[in-house]
Formats: sequence, C-alpha cells, structure tokens
Amino acid sequence: MATLTVMPSGKTIEVGEGTTILAALLGAEVEIQHKCEGQAKCGSCHIFLQEGRKGVSKVSKLENEKLDSIVGVGSKSRLACQATILGTENVKIELLGFGSGL
Repeated sequence: MATLTVMPSGKTIEVGEGTTILAALLGAEVEIQHKCEGQAKCGSCHIFLQEGRKGVSKVSKLENEKLDSIVGVGSKSRLACQATILGTENVKIELLGFGSGL
C-alpha cells in the first residue's frame, strides 16, 4: 500500500500495488477527465507527478508518444491512466486546472 496525495486539495488515498492513478482517483470519487477510458489515446488525464517518482511505474512507449503530443507537458508529466502505483513509496500528484489533451 502507498498513500496518494492529490493536490491542490490535499486529499489522501490509500492505494494498493498495481493500481493505476486514474483508477485510484475514480475509486475515491476525485474528478478527473478520462475520455478514452484509460487507453492512453486522448491525454485528458494528464497530471504532474510532484513526489514519489520511484513509487510509480516507468513511462511506457505508448504513454510517451501521447505525452509528446500534448501542450504543457514537462518532466513531471504523466498520464494517470498509465502510471501504476508500485507500493514502494508514497506519491504526490497535482491535478491540472484545465482540460489537457483537448
């Protein structure tokens, strides 16, 4: 288990190993865009990984290709549907205040 902290609200969620950040957010009733239902096709679940980079799966080729097509992507950018919690450390993310990937 790892703790996922969601900014800017500061809400914390206990997340089991192997759970995507998107699934954890939806399970905790946190609103996040997810137009393609977790297929890494739309980029609408773009988030910033603020802390706990080693506690999340590495960026896949599919995710990297989608991130390359989104405006506003930085070194902390991830797709919530593709980032899986490893359970090795706590993670802090920032939800973006605009619809990314649109």
